[in-house]
Amino acid sequence: MPWTFTPTQIFPGMRTVFLQFWPQIRKEKALILVSILGLVVEVFARLLGPWPLKLIFDYVLLPDAHTAELDLPFLRDASPTLLVLLLSLSIVATAALSSVSAYISIVSMSIAASRIITEIRSQLYAHLQRLSLAFHYQAKSGDLLTRITSDIDRLRDVTVNHALPLIINLLTLVSMVAVMFWMDWELALIALAVFPIFLLSTLKITKRIRQVAKRQRRRESAMAATAAESMGAIKVVQALSLENLLEQVFAHDNRKSLEESARTQQFSAGLKRTAEILVAIATALVLWRGVYLVQRGSATPGDLLVFITYLKTAFKPTRELAKQMAKITRGIVSAERVIDLLKVEPAVQDAKDAIIAPPFRGAISFRNVSFAYQIDQPILKDLNFKVQPGQRIALVGPSGGGKSTLVSLLLRLYDPQLGQILIDGQDLRDYQLESLRNQISIVLQDSILFGTSIRDNIAYGALGATDAEVRKAAQLANAHDFIMDLPNGYDTMMSERGVTLSGGQRQRVAIARAAIRKAPIVILDEPTVGLDNKSEQAVSEALNRLAQNSTTILITHDLSASRNFDQILYIESGQALEQGTHSELMQKGQHYAALYQLQSAVDTDHFSQSIEL
Repeated sequence: MPWTFTPTQIFPGMRTVFLQFWPQIRKEKALILVSILGLVVEVFARLLGPWPLKLIFDYVLLPDAHTAELDLPFLRDASPTLLVLLLSLSIVATAALSSVSAYISIVSMSIAASRIITEIRSQLYAHLQRLSLAFHYQAKSGDLLTRITSDIDRLRDVTVNHALPLIINLLTLVSMVAVMFWMDWELALIALAVFPIFLLSTLKITKRIRQVAKRQRRRESAMAATAAESMGAIKVVQALSLENLLEQVFAHDNRKSLEESARTQQFSAGLKRTAEILVAIATALVLWRGVYLVQRGSATPGDLLVFITYLKTAFKPTRELAKQMAKITRGIVSAERVIDLLKVEPAVQDAKDAIIAPPFRGAISFRNVSFAYQIDQPILKDLNFKVQPGQRIALVGPSGGGKSTLVSLLLRLYDPQLGQILIDGQDLRDYQLESLRNQISIVLQDSILFGTSIRDNIAYGALGATDAEVRKAAQLANAHDFIMDLPNGYDTMMSERGVTLSGGQRQRVAIARAAIRKAPIVILDEPTVGLDNKSEQAVSEALNRLAQNSTTILITHDLSASRNFDQILYIESGQALEQGTHSELMQKGQHYAALYQLQSAVDTDHFSQSIEL
């Protein structure tokens, strides 16, 4: 039966969205109740709207038209002039009541919705921050940005500008239909005869709108992803002359999104036209039967006027219902996209019984560690080695051998599929993530700086650090002098990725950020690659000071940088093929020795060529 339709049938997914965000909604129940109260008063005012006109018709224009059931002596005995004045004032009062209550309802709901949406966005951002690297490497940043910005904004817009008006219109419709049945059940049935047809049309078209809205959101996410990738790699794009190719990809998604938007408008327009025709049919039927009842004396002209007004008022919103339902459907699709992200579980997270890591001594042990990003492509295979507190170990070997992956496992950016990684004899998975990572400093090959001041970039290494600690860390990193030469010193703002500084300067700021942490374990991942001799010397000096009294792991392809390390681990194809000091490995004459001799020969050849030039 058409009368059994529920909101969740018209808007599939609405129940899921409501339950997901109920904790945020519940916090704003006071404002929502105020909004609902204003809504009820507004609907009541709408119900009263046509009655002053009915009384003017029945007691002033046609004084003999009122029925015995509604014969009100105080109206019958009042002078026509006074009666018209009072009823006219009541029209103004009813309109004012409706306007004030609508204002209170909309403002209360707007504030509540803004607070709810703000909390949801914060929750989503916090959740994204904690999702594992495996997720972020697979996801497109443009799509994630679309979900956390435009999808969330659409929820707010839909709630205030479309969902609330829809609720008001539906309550008005139900209330007026009830009054119409109270006045004359026969005319009420005639008026509602076309309503099942409208419901069926609404269900059918809303389903199509939902399908198109999903495709459109995917297109918009694809456009955002393309834009984010091209802007993030603009140097490569321009160097390879990829502008036209990427423009074509973006234009294709843009065109498809426009087509899907046009289809949504087409569906909405079709539903609107259907509603107008059905309302016209209902009005004609009511007029046809209503005039007959007035002529027979079963109803007054005022009754017929109220019926027609209710019919127009109650069904007028159906003309806008298509647009509102299309917007709400899109909002539900956006909410589902947000929920899909919130349901993603981090691959790496704290165990229920995880403890806060005590101050580390720095002993590291890999026991039979195996790891693969994809099951059939192992990166590390049964890896075993130990590092004593305060030792310096260099990881060397061909690219793709698993050196950086090893470091990612130590930071618990990933967990090994097999084996254990221990610090001070305790499995990493027994520690709370934040307390583990707070005791490890890392300097990468291309250290990223944030778009804030240099002072803040350094202090990010130890939140709450004082200005004196920031300066001391910068001095250790050979960064203080060039920072003081900048226009605003430590208050100089960085552009995105810190590109306002040279490569060597960025590395020294990154080293200062690592130094202020005063961590017992230091990881250096190719920290001097791509630097000129002068910058490399300044960075190397800073790194030596950073690594003092800490367990240090250096990833490098420059074997000369590892000669004085306590241990050298030669890793190839995910296995530790050799381990020992430089002299021990040279004496073995195997993989490390062969690679070292090859590098020495290449360096000698480059030196000879520079002399000839």
